[in-house]
Amino acid sequence: MNIGGRRGLGRWTAAAAVIGALVGVTGCQQMDTPASGEGRPSSSGEEITGMAGAARGGGGSGAACVFVKPDGAQKFGHVGWGFRITGTRNWEYGAVENPTGKLYTPPGGDIGAWHAQGSYARMLSDMSTDAHYPGKSTHPYSRYRCTSSSTSDVRAARKMIRAVEGRGFLVGVDPKTGELTSRDCLDATYDVLEAYRTEDLTPAPRLYIPNVWVETLVTWSDAKLTPR
Repeated sequence: MNIGGRRGLGRWTAAAAVIGALVGVTGCQQMDTPASGEGRPSSSGEEITGMAGAARGGGGSGAACVFVKPDGAQKFGHVGWGFRITGTRNWEYGAVENPTGKLYTPPGGDIGAWHAQGSYARMLSDMSTDAHYPGKSTHPYSRYRCTSSSTSDVRAARKMIRAVEGRGFLVGVDPKTGELTSRDCLDATYDVLEAYRTEDLTPAPRLYIPNVWVETLVTWSDAKLTPR
């Protein structure tokens, strides 16, 4: 589907994605069973590696990250976002968690949306422990992919964050338009990073499966995220 100006990957792909998304309930819901050892600080002191070089440092260039819960929503996945505040060493990051698991929440409703600011290390720590999850999280983010970007627009990204947080949640038929579409965790992540003007950000058609989309970020770094 080609919705909201996105370049679609084919109608059959979007159709398959919506089937998967509906089977997975929302593609943005916590699993009921926590993974072993989650929520505990790492005792090994292991440094997380595999980041794109510019994503870790400061300076004038932009950088963006996608945080992943691969086993979320019956292994269909869940994603959140982060981007560097250009010209600083600070980052802005967040997600739409949808802790209720409902397929539809109207605009203005509680969709578990949040965002925060902090250093690169603080962002990794917060995401690895679900520090801002609205309620009791059972599955923190355990993977992340990052990229540097010669283009960035922090103001536009922040404007999109406000839009994402107020537009509700949907996977399925929009009750107002009758359109088969979505406003889920992947849409929030993609829309914020697109507004930021992230380079090498592959299209994410509506109703697409988060774990499938994450694998299309072939030029991005890829690393495990452990509680820290």
